[in-house]
Amino acid sequence: MHPLIRLETQNSVAIWTIHRPERRNALSRDMFVELGRLAARAASDTELRAVVITAEGEEAFCSGADLKERILLNAEQAREVLDRCRDAFDAIDSLPVPVVAALNGVALGGGLELALTADFRVAVESVVLGLPETGLGIIPGAGGTQRLPRLIGPARAKEMIVLGKRLSAHEALAMGLINRIAEPGQSARACALTFLEPLNRMAPLAVRSALVAVDQGLDCGLAEGLDAERRAYEQTLLSHDREEALAAFRDKRPPHFKGH
Repeated sequence: MHPLIRLETQNSVAIWTIHRPERRNALSRDMFVELGRLAARAASDTELRAVVITAEGEEAFCSGADLKERILLNAEQAREVLDRCRDAFDAIDSLPVPVVAALNGVALGGGLELALTADFRVAVESVVLGLPETGLGIIPGAGGTQRLPRLIGPARAKEMIVLGKRLSAHEALAMGLINRIAEPGQSARACALTFLEPLNRMAPLAVRSALVAVDQGLDCGLAEGLDAERRAYEQTLLSHDREEALAAFRDKRPPHFKGH
């Protein structure tokens, strides 16, 4: 059987490619298990610098939940699938390295919620983003009602969640939902790898500490956030990479970071 998600590594960047083009890369129960497995593997890889999540084909990044699978489930089974989904998405959200969702096509429902677990999103110009769940008698249940308002604000998020508004790439870029639109003829994957190129000049430990500081600060008040920042800063203060950066500045040469 072909894997549901293909894994490859390029220059210390893990690339996960969803591989269900015949179903518009819809999310199945088995796919959540695979996403969780990949996230656990990435979390323990000390050599990893970033993760890119993309999908096969040019039509869809992910069209959302596999409704043909869901229609066969009773309420209890649907809850179990949602638990698997939440566990996988939370694991991606908490990865210690930058994650980029490279949107090669439409990202709807659970597909957009998957993209929201990433730190950054890039997209081809033809992308369409939306959360159509209320039109299906449910609400976004994989983090959409929480992550989207934190990213674009509650009023715009409610327009997408409650009224089902769909966004073009340029609308999403204007409101900060995506970070970059691919150049004409450029794939979403290539755009993501280009977007990540500055990481090559950054200290890995500092990048990880910065992510922790930002993410922890989003869930608390300013005073607690500043405490989180201080703890993260302490992780870098006595590091080899900080000493190397100062030595490189003194010697007028590029630094050679080791990640500790």
